[in-house]
Amino acid sequence: HSRTYTVSLCPLNMAAAPEQTPLCIFGTGDLGFSLGRRLLQSGYRVVYGSRRPHSCGPLPPGTQVMSHGAAAQSANLVFICIHRENYGFLETLLPELRGKVLVDVSNNLKKNQYPEANAEYLQRLVPGAHVVKGFNTLSAWALQNGPSDANRQVYLCGNSAEAKQTVAETATKLGFTVLDRGSLSAARELEDFPLQLFPEWRMPLRLAVGLTAFFFFYLLIRDVIYAYVEQQKDISFRIMVSLANKVFPIVSLIMLSLCYLPGVIAALLQLYRGTKYKRFPDWLDRWMLCRKQLGLVALAFASLHVLYTLLIPIRYYVRYKVAASTISQIKENRTSEFDTAIAWRTDSYYSVGILGFGLYLLLGITSLPSVSNALSWREFSFIQSKLGYVTLLFCTLHTYLYGWNKFLRPSTYKWYTPPGYMLSLIVPTVVLVVKLLLLLPCVDRTLTRIRQGWERTDPEDGCEKSLLA
Repeated sequence: HSRTYTVSLCPLNMAAAPEQTPLCIFGTGDLGFSLGRRLLQSGYRVVYGSRRPHSCGPLPPGTQVMSHGAAAQSANLVFICIHRENYGFLETLLPELRGKVLVDVSNNLKKNQYPEANAEYLQRLVPGAHVVKGFNTLSAWALQNGPSDANRQVYLCGNSAEAKQTVAETATKLGFTVLDRGSLSAARELEDFPLQLFPEWRMPLRLAVGLTAFFFFYLLIRDVIYAYVEQQKDISFRIMVSLANKVFPIVSLIMLSLCYLPGVIAALLQLYRGTKYKRFPDWLDRWMLCRKQLGLVALAFASLHVLYTLLIPIRYYVRYKVAASTISQIKENRTSEFDTAIAWRTDSYYSVGILGFGLYLLLGITSLPSVSNALSWREFSFIQSKLGYVTLLFCTLHTYLYGWNKFLRPSTYKWYTPPGYMLSLIVPTVVLVVKLLLLLPCVDRTLTRIRQGWERTDPEDGCEKSLLA
């Protein structure tokens, strides 16, 4: 006997499966296109609402486009990807948008451009809908290419918890992390986020510009103007390379030391207070939060110093001086004797500088999110703290070797002013000396106990407690 078996290629419950409700997008620009494409890739059905359904430009394959009213009727969640100036037509769609969740993704060109936030204005235009502010901190590029370390978060705010939950589930399915910022009154704050220009870099950049300007004019007076006034020499050409190559390492060393100075100050405060449970001053908190940016700016200046140093052998001025010195020795029939001490000093100076710059690069690389995320906290702390102080030590020693015994020569102090490299050594020397004092066993033991939760009892508090008892 033979039997014939038939196998259905379609699932048995396919006909019974409910059709997925589409998501609606108002706006077919770059952001609308990228958002629709990302939603499609995550398994959603997407419907676009447009003023011109038949001539609205290219859209992601697999999407539908129809009028605003028809698109709004077919979806429960609507992304408003249009500018605030074009919100007026939404008043004609009040019946279609009643009870729907509207996600406002708009931003403004500047802060306080309007008296109220865009999302609040949208809620006032469509009072029957549930407006949620969100997705406005993401770019079209980020939506197309997926979340990365720099733009993984989506901020939401709205008056309806259910509406925010609906939007949060969609954002999570797209691969983003959702942060709820509360009611719709926080919309203005969310709209100001994209308008901030390097907020964590402002203080380091201002400091770098200030230090660069100060030392540039300080060295300009000491080197160029002094030579012109006292020696009647025009060496203004040295401004472009020689002067710049003095300013860059000075600023770099000071800013590197400023990365570790707040940690030293914090340790001294904890020792003085005898506890870790008292807040640091606000200025110290802000300073500690921008240490990464200070270090990266310092690394940039150190890199410029390396590049400018590599230019030295090919400069016309240097080649001219070497040739003139050689010809002079030939004419005078003399030869300069080899000085072993100078050879040791210069080789040590260059070697220590190269090692310091190598450690500098290591600190910069490990501060990148893609690298630091792969390190444990102990590994990251070891590199940024312990190797950081070693880097500061090498760079400071490099500067001391550069100066050597110049501080003993009266000619070093032009117009009774110290050279720039001496000024640059003040802050790093202080940081290193205080750090060495903190590493003394008696001090380090007390500081470790304080950071583990131990508190020093105040004698006055003890007297008050005994009197109360």
